[in-house]
Amino acid sequence: MQHIEFFHQDHFEKNYHRHYPLGRLSLFIDFFWQTEFDQLWKKHPQGFSDVLFPNIGYTYLVNLGTPFVMQVEENKTEIKGDGFLPRLNHIECYHQTGNCIFGIKFKVSPVIFEKKVNFSEYSGTVFPLSYLLEQPVITGIKMASSFEKRVALLCKHYEQILAQYEGSLQPIEIVTSILADCLKQNKFDLSVEELAEKYLISTRTLQRYFETATGISSKKALQILRIRKAVSHIITAPETFHYGIYGYYDFSHFYKHLKKFFQKDTLLHLQPHLQLLQTLHKREGR
Repeated sequence: MQHIEFFHQDHFEKNYHRHYPLGRLSLFIDFFWQTEFDQLWKKHPQGFSDVLFPNIGYTYLVNLGTPFVMQVEENKTEIKGDGFLPRLNHIECYHQTGNCIFGIKFKVSPVIFEKKVNFSEYSGTVFPLSYLLEQPVITGIKMASSFEKRVALLCKHYEQILAQYEGSLQPIEIVTSILADCLKQNKFDLSVEELAEKYLISTRTLQRYFETATGISSKKALQILRIRKAVSHIITAPETFHYGIYGYYDFSHFYKHLKKFFQKDTLLHLQPHLQLLQTLHKREGR
C-alpha cells in the first residue's frame, strides 16, 4: 500500500502526531512529528510506504524502532540509525512492523549559527544526523518517554540557541517573512530585485540569505511553494481551481511545471483531476 501526500491526507493526519511551535521557533521549524502506526500493522502486515512531494527546508529523522528504507528520487537507503535530508526531492519511506520515527520538519535550522554548513552540498540521500545534532541531544530524544517530552526537550534546546544568537536573526526573519507573504498572497513570480528592494538590501545579500538558510535560490523556493499549493487546490477543490490564481500563463504552462516537479506514476493519480480541469477550461472558452 502506498500513501501519497495530498491524495491520502487522512492517513497523514491520523497516523502522525504533529506539534507546531509558536513564537521565535516558528521562524525555523514547521512542525515536530512522530509516527503512530500501531493500528496499521494488522491492516498492512507486509508494510506500506508514504510518499512526499518536493518541499523547501529539510527533515531530521530519529529512529525509535526497527530499520526502515528511505528512497530519495531513485536512491534507496536502509536507515538503521538517525539522519537528515533536504526536502527538495521526491521521497518515499518504506515502513515495516516495529518501525517508529520521530522527526523535525525545518524551514531553516538554527544550526547555521553554530556550524558552517553548506546545505547545497547535501542532496540525493540521507546523511548522519550527528553531523548537525550533538549525540547527547539525540540520546535524550530516544530516552524520552513520550512525544510531548521529546518536543519539550527540543524546544528548550533550540530556544537556548536562539537566545545565544539573538542579534543574528535578521537573515532568517527576512527569508521566512518572504516565504510566508508570497505563499499567503500567491505572489510566486516576484523577482529577487523586487524582494530585495522591499527589505532595503542588495540582491546579492538576499540570495546569500536564501542559500545559507535553505540551500536554494529565492526563485526555486517560491516555485516549490507554488506547485505544492496549486496541487493541494486541485485535489481539495478542483471546481474552483484556475491556473491563473498561481501565476501560470495557461494550462500547458501549469502542466509543464507539474511534470517537472512530480514523478510520472504520481501524475497518473492526478489524471481525474486534470481531466476535470480541462473540461472546466473548455467550458470557459465557449
